[in-house]
Amino acid sequence: MKTKEHIEAVRMYRSGIPYSKIASSLHVSRGTLSLWLRDLELSPAQQQRLALGRAKSRYAGSKAQQARRIAKTQEIIEAARKEFVLRAKDPFFVSGLCLYWAEGDKNKQERVKFTNSDPAMIAFMMKWLREICKVPESKFRIGLHVHDLLPGKNPKKYWSKITDIDERQFHKTFIKKSTLRQRRNVLYNGTCAVAVYDKALFRRIAGWRLAIAEPFSMPAAKLPVVQRIERGTSNP
Repeated sequence: MKTKEHIEAVRMYRSGIPYSKIASSLHVSRGTLSLWLRDLELSPAQQQRLALGRAKSRYAGSKAQQARRIAKTQEIIEAARKEFVLRAKDPFFVSGLCLYWAEGDKNKQERVKFTNSDPAMIAFMMKWLREICKVPESKFRIGLHVHDLLPGKNPKKYWSKITDIDERQFHKTFIKKSTLRQRRNVLYNGTCAVAVYDKALFRRIAGWRLAIAEPFSMPAAKLPVVQRIERGTSNP
């Protein structure tokens, strides 16, 4: 014998309402709904309504997730702007921030990444990320790009010493074919990319950069802070 909930579930399903909304409305589990509805035959029109209902549900879920991300981004960036005011007189903080502004990633992947071939600059930024950004050692990842003109050299060992990062945290080295017969710079050890996959830290650094740009009325600084991140234009 069908219960009142069973009959209502069938009616709702035929009208194009997806499982998730039926389950929450009738306070039954998805497993129970599956048993009630698995053998139910739908007309082409009903199938079309159901597909449309599912599409609307996915869209609503996507928009809700986007709203949460924007709110969280806004919260982190606003906190970072206030933090910048307190740290603005620290030359180490400002120097590292300006270096990241110039050489660091500002893309929509929201990945903290600094790339350079100067070992002194890489060592400086490692210190900055450790001491200013408080990045845990386990979160560092290192990528190397080298030309094939490095006979007898071990760039991974070299950059492991510079960064003080275990070689097990290095990505596979990318080797680029060179058109030269020999390397003119004998001190060359490739290009080192220091990466930290931390969206919250990326947004925090973005907030610092936006704060340092705002007094100079730079174009990107005039946009709402979250809009700058969403458009990938957080770099003024």
